[in-house]
Formats: sequence, C-alpha cells, structure tokens
Amino acid sequence: MKTYDVIALGELLIDFTQNGVSAQGNGLFEANPGGAPCNVLSMLNNLGKKTSFIGKVGKDQFGMTLKTALEELGIGTDNLMMDDEIHTTLALVHTFEDGDRDFSFYRNPGADMMLRADELSEDLIRDTRLFHFGTLSMTHEGVREATVKAVTLAKEAGALISFDPNLREPLWDTLDHAKKEIRWGLGQCDILKISDNEIQWLTGKEDFTEGVNEIRREFPIPLILVSMGRDGSRAYYKDGYVEAAPFLQEHTIETTGAGDTFCACIINYVLDHGLTDLTEDQLREMLTFANAAASIITTKKGALRVMPTFEEVQSYLSAHTVRRMEGNTTRRKVTMELFDKMNELAKNAASKTGEVLEDTRLKTQILNDEKSIRELQAKIGAFYYKKFAAGEAVEDEVAEFCTAISVHLANIEQKKASMSSGKRAAQEKEEPAIEGNDRPLD
Repeated sequence: MKTYDVIALGELLIDFTQNGVSAQGNGLFEANPGGAPCNVLSMLNNLGKKTSFIGKVGKDQFGMTLKTALEELGIGTDNLMMDDEIHTTLALVHTFEDGDRDFSFYRNPGADMMLRADELSEDLIRDTRLFHFGTLSMTHEGVREATVKAVTLAKEAGALISFDPNLREPLWDTLDHAKKEIRWGLGQCDILKISDNEIQWLTGKEDFTEGVNEIRREFPIPLILVSMGRDGSRAYYKDGYVEAAPFLQEHTIETTGAGDTFCACIINYVLDHGLTDLTEDQLREMLTFANAAASIITTKKGALRVMPTFEEVQSYLSAHTVRRMEGNTTRRKVTMELFDKMNELAKNAASKTGEVLEDTRLKTQILNDEKSIRELQAKIGAFYYKKFAAGEAVEDEVAEFCTAISVHLANIEQKKASMSSGKRAAQEKEEPAIEGNDRPLD
C-alpha cells in the first residue's frame, strides 16, 4: 500500500497577477502562490487525495510564503528544497479581456531550475500511486536530470505517470529543444494532458484527432486528454474518443489554473476507477466533472490557494443540470403545444381534404351530366332540323329527348344536395341550376 496518491515534481513560484490600478494610475499586482504541478496537487487534495511535492524555492520571503502555502493546503513538503543563493522564480501574468494570459518570467536563474538529482528522496518517489510532471523541470540540464531520475524511479516502483507539457516558450532556449523534451515525456506517460494549441504546434496537424493519431503511432499512450478551451475537452481512449461540452462562464476573471484543475480531476478519476476498460459513459462523466471544475477556477484570482472543493463542483453541476432540465421542460412544453396545434390542423385538414375529394367527385359527375345534356340538345336540334328539312312530324321523338333531359336534371339536383353546404352554395352561384322548360335550352 502506497502512502501517497500523487507526487509531483516541477516549478513552484509566485504569480504576480493584475489586481487593479493605484491612485497614481500604476498597475497593482497580487502575489499568488503558483506553479502548474502544485496547482494540480492542490486540487487533488480538495478531492481527498494525499499528495506531496518535489522542487526547490529560494530561501527568501517568497520561498517561505510558498512553503507555508503548501503546508496549509496539506501538500507534503518533505522534498521541497530551499536554495541559499538563488531566488524564488517569479512570473508576471498579464490578463487579457477574455481572461487569457501572457507570462513574463524572472528565472534566469530561478531556484526551481536548480533542483539536482542527488537531492531527490528516492523512498518518497517509490511510495506513490501516480507521479506527475511537466516540462518546466526540463528546460535546463540539472533539473532535467532530476526529472528523468524521478520518473524512472516512479515507473520502476509501478506508479502511473501523468504528463502535462505546459509549454512556456520564453523559458526555452529554442523550440526545437522544447519539442525534444516533450517527446521524451510522451514516451514515459500513461496519461497525457495536452492543450489544443500544443497539439497543433507539436504535430503540425490542425485536426486534433489527426494530431493524436500521429502521437500514438510512436507513443502508445493509453489515455490522452485534449483541452480545447471554450470548445470543451476530449478523451482519446483505445480506438475512439469522447467529447464533453464546456461550462462557459459569464464571470471569468482569468484562466490561470484552469488546465491544472482539469488535469487534477482527470488524475483523480483514474485513481478511483483505474485505466483499463473505461466506458464511454465513464469518460464523459470524467470530462464533465473536469470541465466544471476548470470553469469554476476561472472566476477566481490565482489558483493554488483557491481550488474548488468536490462539494463546490457537485453543486455547480447540479445547478447546471437543473437549469438544463428547466430549459428542456420549457422547450418540451412549447414543442408539445406546437405538436398539438399541428395535430389539430392535420385533423382539420384531413377532414377538409375528405370533403374536397368527395365534392370534386360529385362535381365531376355533374359536369358529365351537363355534357350529356348538351349532347342531347344537339341531337334534338339536329333531329328537328332533319325532320324539318324533310317535312316530317316530330312530336314523339321530341318527347323522348325531353324525357332523357329530365332524368339528367334530377341527377344534378340529387348530387348537389349531397355536397357540403359551402361548396353547394358556391356551385349554385357559379352554375345556376337548369330549371327544365323554365330555362331556355342551349
């Protein structure tokens, strides 16, 4: 049984974040404890996991502040070293209107990059279920050697390895160097958390799936998480992936720590459920929780000291579920009302259609009868003319034709009576009934 759930190695620094303007018009900055690995550990502590940190700070005011912060949060500091000569690394964070950030580092050198391999507690590293690291502990040779040794020890002891490249371009001498070290990390990890812009930069693929496939062709990483900012996140697992929508905030202050919060939630889920035979529902549950937690942290200044609790995330998810259900209920009500209306209209239309079809059939029969009348009238005329021309009497033959005409007139009246009242009135208005001998024959 391992003592620790997660141990992380890397940078621990002070993030100076913007916090208003002074009376003189000068920008004010707040000193927030930070550093991606410890942000991850802080969130994991809030989720009930036992954690410890490996790194180095300066033996100065900022270094003591950072050590105190970790201890207050419950993060182990047994392997947190303090440098007597090199100061604690500082970062100035410029926040844009949309909450995104730009970094300026005071780290050449900084205490975090001075960690040596011989300062590692090997027993501590072997005593964890999962080991987490990024690339800021690989920018310089000394701390890189320490990182490689720690990862190797953890793997030999059976720990899972999680890796977040967390690329910070200003801290590398060249981007080729950065790419080389990231590729080494890819070859070590079981869980990869990578951002959308990082995967595009690393693989040259605009399509995330193509980028992931390119990575997997060389590095068989079981679980790859792609964070996509306002587009949500994806979990690539086995032969497919699952995507979860983001929780967009109206009150975003800054995005500092969002990726770290997301990463911590993923690690926590894997520790609770394992890394084999995860279902699509489990992956979606994992991403949804992680997205919600990341959304919450964007409403706070800093990260390390203000990570959301499990209860806070659950409450946030419940509130969103209620709002979504209310929205669905309203939409369902409107939809059902519309459906009922359409159904009523359809029934009326069907009824009217039946009437129209029947009226059309009867009207056709009337036209046929009237055609027959005209044909008989023509015969009467022709017959009379023939008889007249021949000088013959015609009374009996005329009576026969007249009788036939009377039959057709009776048929017309009967069919008109069977038609709908509206159609019948229109028919009578358009086509006055033939009144027998009271109406001249055509």
